[in-house]
Amino acid sequence: MTDASGASQPADGTGQAASGAAEETAQRRVRVVLVDDHRMFRTGVQAEIGETARTGVEVVGEAADVDQAVTVIGATRPEVVLLDVHLPGGGGVEVLRRSAALMAAADRPVRFLALSVSDAAEDVIGVIRGGARGYVTKTITGTDLVDAIFRVSEGDAVFSPRLAGFVLDAFASTDAPPVDEDLDRLTQREREVLRLIARGYAYKEIAKQLFISVKTVESHVSAVLRKLQLSNRHELTRWATARRLV
Repeated sequence: MTDASGASQPADGTGQAASGAAEETAQRRVRVVLVDDHRMFRTGVQAEIGETARTGVEVVGEAADVDQAVTVIGATRPEVVLLDVHLPGGGGVEVLRRSAALMAAADRPVRFLALSVSDAAEDVIGVIRGGARGYVTKTITGTDLVDAIFRVSEGDAVFSPRLAGFVLDAFASTDAPPVDEDLDRLTQREREVLRLIARGYAYKEIAKQLFISVKTVESHVSAVLRKLQLSNRHELTRWATARRLV
């Protein structure tokens, strides 16, 4: 079969079907902001999902810490924010807290999908309680991540398979107990300092990463040790490792 120009066309209509599928993909668009404190990771994610013509995902902004994230999200109003859990300035939970008004906007809410290397139950449950619509780990493929972005933009809840159980357990009843009573005694900033100490960071390195003074780091460490009834950073490291916080 030929068209008016004489070009050959499939007789079974597959050419029209392929054209229709391509057109449908081209019409689907989701605007995304990437929030992660590692520039190389953001670059890699953008290379993987940011070819708009192919994936339908348009990366409209990036941020490396909490303050940048809140500013960029407010300025761009994306449909979906890919949010790392551990960020300088208060972590992903703080971004969610400060973006609560945007999440609840009636006309076009901003939805959050956590994308993190951590698969710790307390991280997963913390950001879901904060308002995120899903949580996937950084082992996810580019194709699956694009699918997760679209699903979250449409209001679905999306989780990496193993992580869904954490959420179901935590929200099985309205009076579900805290995941870890000891950990719940710590503030978000104290948890950040705890993880970095457990990973072997020096006080100066922690201060630089969290944009705080060395003296403030020392104060947070003292508070963590006191609240957890630990004596030194070696005990703290063992405590954090046992709970898979590092």
